[in-house]
Amino acid sequence: MHFIITDAWLAKSRAIHLSGTRLLVALAAAAVLLMLSAALLYHWVFLKGAREGWPVVGTLVRWVVRDEFEQRDRYLQENIDAMARKVGEMQAKLVQLEALGERVSGLAGVNPAELKATPGRGGVLVEGRSLSLQDLQSTLADLDRLSGERADLLTMAESRLFEQKVRTMMIPTQTPVAQGTLGSPFGWRIDPFTGRSALHTGLDFEAQPGAPILAAAGGVVVAQELHPQYGHMVEVDHGNGLVTRYAHASRVHVRNGDLVKRGQKIAEVGSTGRSTGPHLHFEVLVQGIPQDPRKFLDAGQHLAHARPAGAGGAPGGPRPGR
Repeated sequence: MHFIITDAWLAKSRAIHLSGTRLLVALAAAAVLLMLSAALLYHWVFLKGAREGWPVVGTLVRWVVRDEFEQRDRYLQENIDAMARKVGEMQAKLVQLEALGERVSGLAGVNPAELKATPGRGGVLVEGRSLSLQDLQSTLADLDRLSGERADLLTMAESRLFEQKVRTMMIPTQTPVAQGTLGSPFGWRIDPFTGRSALHTGLDFEAQPGAPILAAAGGVVVAQELHPQYGHMVEVDHGNGLVTRYAHASRVHVRNGDLVKRGQKIAEVGSTGRSTGPHLHFEVLVQGIPQDPRKFLDAGQHLAHARPAGAGGAPGGPRPGR
């Protein structure tokens, strides 16, 4: 292909010869140039007109993107509705949890009203219309506040219940000899050594030598010594002025300052000290004053709800004192 360019002023002409390859390259370059020009024109006219609100262009843009916006809004609303249903289920579970928390707090002695800064609101999220994003955010904020209140309430109830359990574990209600029979009870009796009336300050449990002696409750060992009358003796402090004493042991397995737990083996039955035979002399002292250990042991059996007779030693009738 030949192109002849003529300049009228200079009276010159110039011939350009294009082969097939050059012609294709020229057409491709023209097409690219045309597309770039169209893109620039679209960006300058169409988008600029849309941003600045040109009447015709703005209407055309709204018509083009209207379906896209409607589809996006519809998709967003469907997701909000699905989330609202989940929130409704969470609210229903929170109401059940609130009722359970109030029952547990009642058992723990906690007043739920003390933790409620504002009246609680609950119930399933049911609406006659579709929720907006703001409605959903408000509902989630309420759920967060209520769940925080329930968590505080249950935490306090847990603390109170733990304190009650600790106090219960520190009261000597565990029978100190697993396999033994009750001998001399607490109270006045004829002393086996002097033959005179004397106060017996504890309970005697008859058992085989070497039988394990168990801590009646958790506490701290405050005395472990060889006493002239009590023989090998252990005293455990349970707090609040409550102390248990275990006397006439053959062997002792704890030392001063040891922490012991309920039912832990602390010694073995023997006949050391002022004793006429193998047995455990068990005392309970409150502020240093001897108490009848049967009151504590009977309370433990009552709390255990029908403990097996062999577990704590079946009480027997009074036997000759030692």
